[in-house]
Amino acid sequence: MIYLDNSATTHPLPEVLASYQKVADQYYANPSSVHRFGSEVERLLQHSRNQAAHLLGVDPQEVIFTSGGTEGNNMAIKGIAFMHQDRGKHLITSKIEHPSVMEAYRALESLGFEVSYIDVNRHGIVDPKKVEEAIREDTILVSIMSVNNELGTVQPIQEIGNILRKYPKLFFHVDHVQGLGKINLPIKGSGIDLCTISGHKIHGLKGTGALIVQKNVSLFPLLHGGSQEIEVRAGTENLPGTVAFVKALRLNLETQKQSLQELRSVRETLWSELTRIDEVVINSPEDGAPHIVNFSIPGYKPEVVIHDLGEKDIFISTKSACSSKQPDVSSVLKACNLDRSRTTSALRVSLSYQNTKDEILTFIDALKDTIKKLQPTMGR
Repeated sequence: MIYLDNSATTHPLPEVLASYQKVADQYYANPSSVHRFGSEVERLLQHSRNQAAHLLGVDPQEVIFTSGGTEGNNMAIKGIAFMHQDRGKHLITSKIEHPSVMEAYRALESLGFEVSYIDVNRHGIVDPKKVEEAIREDTILVSIMSVNNELGTVQPIQEIGNILRKYPKLFFHVDHVQGLGKINLPIKGSGIDLCTISGHKIHGLKGTGALIVQKNVSLFPLLHGGSQEIEVRAGTENLPGTVAFVKALRLNLETQKQSLQELRSVRETLWSELTRIDEVVINSPEDGAPHIVNFSIPGYKPEVVIHDLGEKDIFISTKSACSSKQPDVSSVLKACNLDRSRTTSALRVSLSYQNTKDEILTFIDALKDTIKKLQPTMGR
């Protein structure tokens, strides 16, 4: 099997699974229990928080463990909106954000908030000047992702963050789910107030992740009950998942230091080979993130291509996994003003540090065969 859908999810590392099983088996007490066993579990939870904070370069009290990217994004966006709506009800985001961001904003619009959706260029890049031009007196939140999940576009987060420092009344949220472990983005020093990360994108487990919230930021909780997670996320903590997430985080950041150039080299091979196929048009920017290449085969239905490759045990995808069953047009590519022949035929290859150049070459041969095989029927 050749798995090239790592932006949708990744294969959990054996060490991560082992950590989860050990903690689930040996440290199953409730961290809120006052007995000694509960206290031991609480100490392990705090150790995990301290370790995550150290790895991310933030303070322990700024780490809120979550169930992943969707919860983190909703917690940040709605939490800011509800807590600070007395200061303003205007919000800013781009037109190519993840569905968990776009749908959160649409929900807020239904409650009386006003959202400005910033245009992007043909490669999906947000112009920081356009972000600043959209700021109003009643703006309270700007949310821009670090790496686009479909195109692999790397946004100028630090430049945007530096601009937003001039506006102390608003907050800056970054969806860093696709960027974590792939690009260098210091949370501290980039003007970021809230940052979402997810475990299952870095060879951790589904249902794990974190939202980093700077100490000067207050959120309206989406869940009410106990005082867990710094009184922002009520509910008994998922300690096995948290320990596994932190293990995955540590291993992923270590791998990034050791193997980032190799990952870039694998992507360069993929890029180079795709340009040699006449029917293929590449949509991603060449200088994008090191793990994503989006391309179109105009005239071919992406689902048919994917199913044919799947018969050969090669797995790629179309759009974001969270929107792949929606209508044919990619809203991200449409926002980049690409023509319909490309927005309706887009495919995505997303790599992990485990993929090799040999796998890419095998994929390319299989893709050529698929194109040749489907050509007679797709052209009718």
